[in-house]
Amino acid sequence: MRKIQQGFTLIELMIVVAIIGILAAVAIPAYMDYTVRAHVSEGLNLAGAAKTAVAETYASNGAAPTDNAGAGLPAANTILGNAVTSITVGAGGKLAILYNAKGKSGTCTLTPAFNTGSTSWTCACTTLTVNQVPKACTITAVP
Repeated sequence: MRKIQQGFTLIELMIVVAIIGILAAVAIPAYMDYTVRAHVSEGLNLAGAAKTAVAETYASNGAAPTDNAGAGLPAANTILGNAVTSITVGAGGKLAILYNAKGKSGTCTLTPAFNTGSTSWTCACTTLTVNQVPKACTITAVP
């Protein structure tokens, strides 16, 4: 007479639990970087309107704005997002995006380079690693 196996052995269950633990140990840090990168992307998207305003002000006046009002933007603390505290226009049209602790506190700075008929932007972020900054932002980040 044959005996029919009923369920899994203890060793099989322990192997499955170990595999799930290894996968979780790899996936959780990658997911944390992803969420921070999503929050940084939010700030860069919010800064899109400010980038346009700075470029248009420069094209119209021949000089970059030095504050939000000079660029025709609302006050810095009213440009908000889920992870963004403010977007400030500074000297030379430089944009400072201040992030709250929702993702990871820090600042990204967008610096304009005014060319004939176009404006290009460079990005630098503080307190962020290369894995936490979106690919659209070529940066000098903390390694």
